[in-house]
Amino acid sequence: MRRRGADFRRPVRRRFSNVFWFTLCGLAVLFFILVLSRESGQRSKPTMSKRAYRQERIMEGLNITEEMLSPNSVTRQLSDQISLAKAFVVIAKESSNLQFAWELSAQIRNSQVLLSNAATRRTPLTISESETAVRDMALLLYQAQQLHYDSATMIMRLKAKIQSLEEQMNSVSEKSSKYGQIAAEEVPKGLYCLGLRLTNEWFKNANLQRKSRDRKHVEMKLKDNSLYHFCIFSDNILATSVVINSTATNSKYPEKVVFHIVTDEVNYPPMKAWFSLNSFKGVTIEIQKIESFSWLNASYVPVLKQLQDSETKNYYFSGNLDNGQTPIKFRNPKYLSMLNHLRFYIPEVFPALKKVVFLDDDVVVQKDLSDLFSTDLNGNVNGAVETCMETFHRYHKYLNYSHPLIRSHFDPDACGWAFGMNVFDLVEWRKRNVTGIYHYWQEKNVDRTLWKLGTLPPGLLTFYGLTEPLDPSWHVLGLGYTNVDPQTLEKGAVLHFNGNSKPWLKIGMEKYKALWEKYVDYSHPSLLQCNFH
Repeated sequence: MRRRGADFRRPVRRRFSNVFWFTLCGLAVLFFILVLSRESGQRSKPTMSKRAYRQERIMEGLNITEEMLSPNSVTRQLSDQISLAKAFVVIAKESSNLQFAWELSAQIRNSQVLLSNAATRRTPLTISESETAVRDMALLLYQAQQLHYDSATMIMRLKAKIQSLEEQMNSVSEKSSKYGQIAAEEVPKGLYCLGLRLTNEWFKNANLQRKSRDRKHVEMKLKDNSLYHFCIFSDNILATSVVINSTATNSKYPEKVVFHIVTDEVNYPPMKAWFSLNSFKGVTIEIQKIESFSWLNASYVPVLKQLQDSETKNYYFSGNLDNGQTPIKFRNPKYLSMLNHLRFYIPEVFPALKKVVFLDDDVVVQKDLSDLFSTDLNGNVNGAVETCMETFHRYHKYLNYSHPLIRSHFDPDACGWAFGMNVFDLVEWRKRNVTGIYHYWQEKNVDRTLWKLGTLPPGLLTFYGLTEPLDPSWHVLGLGYTNVDPQTLEKGAVLHFNGNSKPWLKIGMEKYKALWEKYVDYSHPSLLQCNFH
């Protein structure tokens, strides 16, 4: 066996033992923990002081004391009982339990007197002096619970109350809408009187009729396309007069203005009389009656054809078709009036004209409108002010997009526009057969499934893709139902009293009536005789 050689290396001497190093590490850790604990203590002191300061501020704001915050405080117990009792008083009154409500109120007053006395003498309430009040109140609160004056019952009662109030509100709203619609449709006594007096004057005064017929110099103007032609379709004498008077007053060239009025047979004599008796700064005025248009018959006009249908008559005139479920505004017979739908036949009413401005009879003109006749419509038929600044006035608000015919032809977010002040290029109208488009959609809507109300929805369909937007200042809407910005009113060329609150009615908006009334001569003998003021 070989022997291991001798090891002549110098042995390594250990300086410190392992125990020493473990001890040293432990001391370092303890020192580090001690330092951290001191720092956290120093940080917590300002935090605690801040919290205490915040609590003091809250107590000052709520006007409470340390005693009220104590869980063993009698004052706090009484205050809680009073709060709960006040709620039960309201519930008891709602349930018509007035006796119990009175008992609760009396006990609330007793407890409040105790709290007031304690606050005055600046000493806490003792159990002995408040024991009776706490016990009496507790009994009443327990009795309230036995009467089912608990949260669940109260929630159910409140729900029932809310439902009842909503039903009452809906009923009142429906009545208000119905009465407002009736008021808007009424003919004021003054207007009725004016029509009768003028009719009498027309048939009694042969000179007036002769004067009306002897207007050969006017005939050339009626077909002169270098002049400014306006048309109004109305049975309201005074409203039509205001439109013409305001246009003439604010026109730079009133002698170049021609107004074409179409009315019905009943109002034709008084219209002729009124505009023969009065002059409007040289404006030329033509008056026709709708009954003189022989082409306007049921075989050609869908609306007249629908009027022959018994179901349509029942819908608009009797209101018995669907047990009154349809709102009254949808049943207004004026929406079947040919004066209302005549706007879709303007090229046939005025075959010699190339461009006209259509005005409703509820507008007031306060700027010169001659620039409208030189406005470039860029090949479109209808120049109109768009009304889609809000979502309400987009196509989907007027039309039934659940119907496939509407859904497949029209963009629901297309911008709506307004009737009431429109520039019509009659050359383009005839070229594109716009009246034929209108007939197509009217025939499709015989069952009222595409739209329900008025002439605007068929107008949106008829002039879809054929409308040129005009500057909004040309036509300001809303004076018959809402508030309008004063600056917008001042800049507006045509102010439209669309809505139920027409300026000639008692329900008209008072703050806008002056804009209309300044074009009415209340000193006129016919108006004085009919008590207009």
